[in-house]
Amino acid sequence: MLFVTHLVVAWLLARLRGLPVAAAVAGAALPDLVDKPLASVGIVELYHTVGHTALLAPLAAVAAVRGGRALAVTVGWASHLATDALHVVVNGRPTDALFLAWPLVEPPTPLALPPGAFVWHYLWSRSFFVEIGIWLFALWVLVRARRTRGTGSDTPHR
Repeated sequence: MLFVTHLVVAWLLARLRGLPVAAAVAGAALPDLVDKPLASVGIVELYHTVGHTALLAPLAAVAAVRGGRALAVTVGWASHLATDALHVVVNGRPTDALFLAWPLVEPPTPLALPPGAFVWHYLWSRSFFVEIGIWLFALWVLVRARRTRGTGSDTPHR
């Protein structure tokens, strides 16, 4: 998924679950804010490593128990991992989802494209169309929220 879509998914989840939106969006940004710079300077070989490993789930669960912002950050982070895994599976590369078990397991044939080249590769892929669906759903939620705010109810006036 493209970076901004991770933020949109976190925004959607936070709105739908009544969580602090800014914290969820920050959590969704974390994996790429950690991993992209590490790979860009050569500290790690792949763009899905430290910030993308599901092995951090126990730590995230402990943070989530606190509720509030910690839960929202955890939800954002988990949604990022889930959408990245969905992306590679939908695009026919299910073994690439092994990034979730990094450093215990590495994907056998990761795409390993830098972020800019990835965007061009990604356009018109199968998950690109899933992403369009996510954006359309987000737009629907936003329009519905504005209508509800404008009328004071969940039922739009005719």
